[in-house]
Amino acid sequence: MEKSELIDNYIKTFPVDVQLKLEEIRTIIIQAAPDASEIISYKMPAYKQHEILVYFAGYKSHIGFYPTANGIATFIDEIKKYKYAKGSVQFPLNKELPKDLITKIVKFRIQESILKLENKKTKKK
Repeated sequence: MEKSELIDNYIKTFPVDVQLKLEEIRTIIIQAAPDASEIISYKMPAYKQHEILVYFAGYKSHIGFYPTANGIATFIDEIKKYKYAKGSVQFPLNKELPKDLITKIVKFRIQESILKLENKKTKKK
């Protein structure tokens, strides 16, 4: 995957401590989804492979991670220790990012995306 200059520019708008966390989550996502493309959607970095897999965003005290409602529901037991909502979770800046959890969610979203694509192809036949 080629890193997007748009996402580089997005990250540069934050204080250095937030930039470091944003680059860290970016790296985790890229490693989990090497075939996804980086885009900006809804003014946030996003990763697309057949469809949008996940988004992330920087804030004053946390990193917002947006893996859709299914991405949250599937991993709720691991997510519930963080502040979360139907399609999002907040990772505090003062804590380590949960690399394994983020990786599992991204890989889940890839599989979910592939299944949706296969189902569409099957329905067209």
